[in-house]
Amino acid sequence: MTERALVLFSGGQDSATCLAWALDRFDEVETIGFDYGQRHRVELEVRHAFLAGLRAGFPAWAARLGPDHMLPLAALPALGATAMTEEIAIATGADGLPNTFVPGRNILFFTFAAALAYRRGIRHLVGGMCETDYSGYPDCRDDTLKALQVTLGLGMATRFVIHTPLMWIDKAETWRLADGLGGAPLRDLVTEHTHSCYQGDRRTRHAWGYGCDACPACHLRRKGWERYACTS
Repeated sequence: MTERALVLFSGGQDSATCLAWALDRFDEVETIGFDYGQRHRVELEVRHAFLAGLRAGFPAWAARLGPDHMLPLAALPALGATAMTEEIAIATGADGLPNTFVPGRNILFFTFAAALAYRRGIRHLVGGMCETDYSGYPDCRDDTLKALQVTLGLGMATRFVIHTPLMWIDKAETWRLADGLGGAPLRDLVTEHTHSCYQGDRRTRHAWGYGCDACPACHLRRKGWERYACTS
């Protein structure tokens, strides 16, 4: 039986590592991205370079890598301003969550991904969510995604399996996972052609990639790289 997977691929470090993880495990892999008016929309541009790099540098994976899908979700910014969709300062709200949290985003992403997967006969859904080393978003939690897996399966009468390979590892281990999957070529591809910075900074190149080195996403990526580099 051919096992097929659909990877939620944003263009960031985590989803890129999950894409490599899926290509290492499944017979056929497709990718899906979402244009929701994100402030750091440069991540949508680097996706193409990362996919091209995978196809060129990893022939075995290239044979398994299928179509890339891009869906618009323009309604998300209309639901309320966040620092991910508006030019406002990143801060922590009264509820203790950073204002980079976009309510319902990952739930919508998986719902649309499942609808596409249903049409394409795919049952495995892969996402880069994590609750070990993250910004505290409630829709990244393991309990949320386990409940969503059940809901999607019931709602579409299909047994979907949601995979979150990074759920219980930190950013240093995410770098180590990429290294274990594809060695230096994959690690370098992640460094050069993925984007995490909330400010969308592609001008400043660091050892860990491009970014402002001030926003929470850059902080997590840099600290993870430093821990990884110290033990490699």
